[in-house]
Amino acid sequence: MSTLPNTLQMKHSAIPLISEDEIVEGLRQSGHSDRKRHAKVLHHPGAEFNQVFNFLQSGTYMQPHLHPGEEKIEQIYLLRGRLMIVFFNDAGEVSKTVILEKGAEEHISVPSFSWHTYVVLSESAVTYETMMGVYDPKTWKTFASWAPEERSTPSSAYLISLQSLAAN
Repeated sequence: MSTLPNTLQMKHSAIPLISEDEIVEGLRQSGHSDRKRHAKVLHHPGAEFNQVFNFLQSGTYMQPHLHPGEEKIEQIYLLRGRLMIVFFNDAGEVSKTVILEKGAEEHISVPSFSWHTYVVLSESAVTYETMMGVYDPKTWKTFASWAPEERSTPSSAYLISLQSLAAN
């Protein structure tokens, strides 16, 4: 069983140890999920510092959202694959895209109150994400009313339009 180094030092945080077997299993679970993703939560309920490994498959759609709260600055570290983070203005127009890939840009800090989503540009991707604040599903994120809900009929076409941004 091979593992990633115990503490891969990134810009703002150290990434906890995750084995190759755990990565394979997380990707397997995401492949069997109708949402095409799986989260391995590392923090305990009620923790102030939230940590999660996300296993993502191509075609997963996360409705654009923001995290309300000054402390809710999301740190995303790419461990595998290629991922595009898409930022929007309040009207739902794309304001910026950032591509994360190994050997290039591998980390992004998503400011609180920033509309965003991600698009997997490879067959699969693995991220480690952190954010401050006690998790409460009622206040953790606000979904954009201008974007299709997950698993809705228009979400597939919307995801395709987001994927096309990577070609530009």
